Amino acid sequence: MRRPFLFGLLALSCGLAQADHVQLPDDTVTGQQRPDPTAPTIEEKRAEFAHIPGGASLVDAETYKSGRSSTLQDALGLATGVFIQPRFGAEEARLSIRGSGLQRTFHGRGLLLMQDGAPVNLADGSFDFQTIEPLAANHVEVLRGANAWRYGAANLGGAINFVTPTGKTAAPADLRVEGGSFGYQRLYGAFAQDFGDWDGFVSIADYQQDGFRDHARQDNQRYFANLGGRINERLATRFYLTHVESDSELPGSLTKAQLRRDPEQASAAALGGDQKRDFTLNRLGNISTLQLDGGHSLELSSFYSEKSMFHPIFQVLDIDSEDYGLRLAHKWQDAQGWRWVGGVEVNHGRNWDSRYLNVGGQKGRKVNELHQTARSLNAFAELEVPLAERWALIGGLAWLHQQRDVDDRLKCNAFVSGFCLAQDESFNKTYIGRIGRIGLRHDLDDGLQFFANFSQSVEPPTFSELTGGQVVTANDAQKANTLEFGMRWMRSNLELDVAVYRSEIRDELLALNDADGNALGTINADRTLHQGIELGGALTLGQFVLRGQYLLNDFRFDNDDVYGDNRLAGAPRQFVKGEALWQQGGWYAGPTFEWVPTHYNVDHAESLYADGYAIWGLKAGYRAREGLGFFVEGRNLSDKTYAAATGVIADARGQDSAQFLPGDGRAVYAGLEWRL
Repeated sequence: MRRPFLFGLLALSCGLAQADHVQLPDDTVTGQQRPDPTAPTIEEKRAEFAHIPGGASLVDAETYKSGRSSTLQDALGLATGVFIQPRFGAEEARLSIRGSGLQRTFHGRGLLLMQDGAPVNLADGSFDFQTIEPLAANHVEVLRGANAWRYGAANLGGAINFVTPTGKTAAPADLRVEGGSFGYQRLYGAFAQDFGDWDGFVSIADYQQDGFRDHARQDNQRYFANLGGRINERLATRFYLTHVESDSELPGSLTKAQLRRDPEQASAAALGGDQKRDFTLNRLGNISTLQLDGGHSLELSSFYSEKSMFHPIFQVLDIDSEDYGLRLAHKWQDAQGWRWVGGVEVNHGRNWDSRYLNVGGQKGRKVNELHQTARSLNAFAELEVPLAERWALIGGLAWLHQQRDVDDRLKCNAFVSGFCLAQDESFNKTYIGRIGRIGLRHDLDDGLQFFANFSQSVEPPTFSELTGGQVVTANDAQKANTLEFGMRWMRSNLELDVAVYRSEIRDELLALNDADGNALGTINADRTLHQGIELGGALTLGQFVLRGQYLLNDFRFDNDDVYGDNRLAGAPRQFVKGEALWQQGGWYAGPTFEWVPTHYNVDHAESLYADGYAIWGLKAGYRAREGLGFFVEGRNLSDKTYAAATGVIADARGQDSAQFLPGDGRAVYAGLEWRL
């Protein structure tokens, strides 16, 4: 399957790269004079985000392409409010905003992950980290909490949208090669062409590494293309095509003693079961916009995806998925500052989930077969009302209707032991949510803005919470009320984004393992609190720039019958990450750093802890818009042994447990890039 697909994209790439530049008559309106509404620039998005009364920021891809650009952590590690720590030094990670999906270090939950405004999430709300190619992005939108309302997101964490380049925004040709420690190799090529009213972009990426740990080899290919433009003065459309082939060996979790003794080792279970996660994904998307009179417009976003996954872990999971959906939004604004966005969204997904005994990484006897269906119908609206000079009130409403159906074809629960226990796991659950938000924004001065908002969120469980554990007791959707205050300050030498928030949560979805790492399932906690501070930005002093973020995470139970006011496991109380670079004429050099000041608990009973750590690195290079550039980057140069992430369990009873995921040791990477 790889070769025909690759040859087709290469042919299109060559055609785009070799096409003669289209000369426009003097009276023709250029792309810069008449923007393409299907592909907003980062400058247009900054102007739009200035109206959001809460945490929202943009990541320019040029900032992270100055070093190794392989994983979502590379792309989002410095984004304000985003906590992301890799699982095995590869794509899978703990990705969380405001404690969303905190227990998940794989197959993410709690966020709406998007590419060009269309969901990457499956219909049940889960997503795959391997879908996104960080190099094939122009910028990344990070909307925290209810500030992602405009995309229909109603979860606790918000949304992250990767916006890809187009033939108008990308270089005609971009070739990049990266290599380094642990057998890391990455090849990337992108080609773009502006045809006038239409344009096209194609990217091809091939990535592999042996990994810092044993049994951690990664081998991934991602192919992406978009083609779009204006059909007439009012109507514009853009099509997106994605193909991903991802093969990942899984080294498993270690005990703290094993981590300290030899962090490079794989767990015995991972080796014995040849554990891995391999999948193939095809995805087709479209965004079309219709400009109407009076400042009105309609936007239709649609997608279709199919995925096949082979996943030997405690069992062999063989899953085929099909998902599709569309979102229709009406937007309006006028010269007096009134703004409106409202829409409806429909998603549908089906999984054919077959499970087998794991015999050395191969299928043994079939022990379960579940046919899963997820459906959602959501409606959302948001209105901005100008109150007075430099003041605005923003209100929003959303209604959600989601279904989760499971048809158990074998009626045999053999989750861990392999012995069939007669049990029908079929069910049909419906979740309905009615939520709102209200916010206030004050533009004190040009570039200085204060905001406050109160919002509600609701998040039904995904199939991973509803099936597949020894004990599954999560029946309710997670609900939260969130209060947020903050400011944004933009000056010629300063970008500052700070927010203070408090989320009071009912029925939080907590996925638990036992002390041996076996999945117990998911429970609904009664009451929990997520509160903290998000601080990030960049400060430029002459030729030096300091860029980074600080997180204060206070996540805890609220007078729980079992855990009292204990802290929720899985996240450090404080997290600091940044870089300090000298920059001049495209040249740059300086240190990078990451710091977790204190230990944090791995179990909710607070009897087992991961140690705090500090790691640092250096990077240098030359980056220009055209011609040849390079980078050299060293990471964890002190070769610190530490846990980058951990599992989450209920109660370790003070005993060591295999819940620790080592961070990579000392590593050096280098890259060359040529842009036309």
